[in-house]
Amino acid sequence: MRLFLLIALLGLDMCARDESVAGYGAADRLWRLAELDGAPFSATATLRFPEPGRIAGEAPCNRYSGVMTTPYPWFDAGQIIATRRACPQMRTEAAFLRALSAMGEAEVIGDTLILRNAAGREMVFRAAE
Repeated sequence: MRLFLLIALLGLDMCARDESVAGYGAADRLWRLAELDGAPFSATATLRFPEPGRIAGEAPCNRYSGVMTTPYPWFDAGQIIATRRACPQMRTEAAFLRALSAMGEAEVIGDTLILRNAAGREMVFRAAE
């Protein structure tokens, strides 16, 4: 009986842990996009993990959010929703959101968050100070 209780308690503890990229060093930080596909990203775009299973941030024109529940090191932003404010950087924003939706893997190395996909695309984020 005690063994069963111990196994049940361990299982509850594992269910409570965030197994997404947020649980492996990305939470409680604001990430700014520094590079997209090897080129400097001159506009401002951010990514954060406000709560387990969620992503949010600001694209060059609008705020966005989405669901992200895949276990680390995988990354799947799911369906991203965004506000609909127009600005001169709409093409840059569209490129950012398309890239973010296409990412499939994440790696957190200190103050750097790298998102990649099998097609060779890459997004490099740096932790904001």
